[in-house]
Amino acid sequence: MIETSVVEYSVAGQSFEAFVARDPAWRGARAGVMVCHAWEWQDEFAREKARALAALGYVGFAADVYGKGRRAAPGNREQAAALMTPLVNDRAMLRQRLLTSLEAMRRAPGVDARRCAAIGYCFGGLCALDLARAGAEVGGVVALHGLLGGCAIPSARITARVLALHGWDDPMATPESVLAFAAEMREAGADWQLHAYGGTMHAFTNPAANDRAFGVQYRAEADRRSWAAMSDFLREVCG
Repeated sequence: MIETSVVEYSVAGQSFEAFVARDPAWRGARAGVMVCHAWEWQDEFAREKARALAALGYVGFAADVYGKGRRAAPGNREQAAALMTPLVNDRAMLRQRLLTSLEAMRRAPGVDARRCAAIGYCFGGLCALDLARAGAEVGGVVALHGLLGGCAIPSARITARVLALHGWDDPMATPESVLAFAAEMREAGADWQLHAYGGTMHAFTNPAANDRAFGVQYRAEADRRSWAAMSDFLREVCG
């Protein structure tokens, strides 16, 4: 039985609330894996990923980068964009929230602070990559159908290993942005990988994604393959 709890922390006077999942059958401190949520908020999708990571033997930590009580209604793109866009435009603020979330995870019960990683979906993929760009002390980061764009803040040398799991037909991360991402990783001296899934659009891991006109579509094969690739990567980087 997976145990869950809530951890509260603050950034610049604002309250944030993370969802933590762990399997009590695993003895001793475990590697912590931070889950960065998509553009709506830290919803059930993000929490379920934290539970799934706990079942693999990690402590799953679904972070909150919007703030306690700040959320978009399911399917409301205007509200989601209003929450996400200020952080995409102010990457220094986003970075501060991400680094504070990471430290909150390190302090969470049962987490081995020396062994941490981060994953993220969609906007959360950008968040995971920005942790690596910030030089955060994590073993690795995974972006699943993530936004790949860099930012104006100079990146530290990237020491975290990086895995991007990408739908080649994703209109929100075009082939041009993939090439720019590859150039950025090379410039930063990163140990990086990119897996591209053909015939696959944005949000391919989310069974609720079903709007090809908007560019989002669940694809079971890519979902299964990306989870396997991510699981193998986490075993490598978390030890």
